[in-house]
Amino acid sequence: MKRRQFITLLGGAAAWPLTARAQQAAKLPTIGFLSTSTPSGWSQWTAAFAGRLRELGRIEGRTVAIEYRWAEGRSERFAEIAAEFVRLKVDVIVTAGLGANAAKQATSVIPIVFALANNPVSSGFVASLARPGGNLTGLSVQGTDIVGKRIGLLREAVPKVGRLAIMANMGFSEAVLEMEEVQETAETLGLEVAIMEIRRAEDIAPSWEGFKSRADALYVCGDPLVIANRIQINSLALGAQLPTMYNYREFVEAGGLMSYGANAPDLFRRAADLADKILRGAKPSDLPVEQPTKFDLVINLITARTLGLDVPPSLLARADEVIE
Repeated sequence: MKRRQFITLLGGAAAWPLTARAQQAAKLPTIGFLSTSTPSGWSQWTAAFAGRLRELGRIEGRTVAIEYRWAEGRSERFAEIAAEFVRLKVDVIVTAGLGANAAKQATSVIPIVFALANNPVSSGFVASLARPGGNLTGLSVQGTDIVGKRIGLLREAVPKVGRLAIMANMGFSEAVLEMEEVQETAETLGLEVAIMEIRRAEDIAPSWEGFKSRADALYVCGDPLVIANRIQINSLALGAQLPTMYNYREFVEAGGLMSYGANAPDLFRRAADLADKILRGAKPSDLPVEQPTKFDLVINLITARTLGLDVPPSLLARADEVIE
């Protein structure tokens, strides 16, 4: 063999592992993770999702690639991120709420998994829970179904509630549906209701001026905007001496009084299961929309003391977590 041929073969042999590795990396199945909020707002949810993938043998950077994007509560970003995922040709999109709607508008081909959705049928995400049809499936949080339970728990903690303020992002359809359910339930119970409408972060602080003396407690309808601004909302509520009720524990960790709702980290773990099934070849249309199996009541006693509230021991005994 001539020296030049030998060198060429040797060089090719040395380069082959690098080329093979590059090709292998390029072939990693890719998940587009569209967060409608912020990294801090979804930190526990993201960790639960990635943790479950690891348990399933999908190690980020080795056996799966995850492209994380954060809309930070800005609805105009949902469509931008969804379009980016289509350009990247991801294998599946994982998101929540109206992030699923934006993804659905962007593609009818790429499978979509929603980890949280209040009303996936009425929102038009799926045809039915049992038979989703199309390219979407995921988990329903039954948000409007447990509104009455939330108000009942709030009244146990704050028995003198006669006037209830409801904060809702009027640009977020699921929050509007929840607000309507809260209003109807509260009025049925004989409570006066005041609606605190917001559409952007800049609306939050001004909205308080007209409600400080018109409410005994505040019910906050969950959506990406309020999750991203939960610290500000709680600061204003504490300043106005308003006890708060939320959907998720993340609000209570940030200083809210209490929350009751589906365990979101568990839902994101189950979303990882659905994403894994799809990456293995399952079709979203064949995977029924699942419902919550874990509901958490979380109470912040530090906030209760700040508000001068004496939370009944019977309520504390039923709490899944008490922050002290």
